[in-house]
Amino acid sequence: MGFNIPDKLYYKIGEVSKLAEVAPHVIRYWETEFRQITPKRANSNQRLYRREDVELILKIKTLLHTKGYTIAGARKYLKSGEKVTTHAPQPAPDDANRKLGRIKSELLLLYKQLEQKK
Repeated sequence: MGFNIPDKLYYKIGEVSKLAEVAPHVIRYWETEFRQITPKRANSNQRLYRREDVELILKIKTLLHTKGYTIAGARKYLKSGEKVTTHAPQPAPDDANRKLGRIKSELLLLYKQLEQKK
């Protein structure tokens, strides 16, 4: 799997949220849609996810966000037992960063020109 999951027994929803790069409310919603996600509850009623839960959440994220599945489609795909390959997000290449820098410079130049015309 492409994600680097820390080696722990349980993960809090905030940790899972950071790993999957989705908001905690999204994970709570996925729990209602995907019954396979079954976090334990601490005495404080806080959700505690096992490694298997975290891996499943990452698979679901890949199916929904990367591969474009609907929730029903992702549910069906997971039931079929096929493997889902997940990939960690890749940083933007240097070329894209250079292009963004040029665009920023042009926008700043336009802004200065508009300020001078006031």
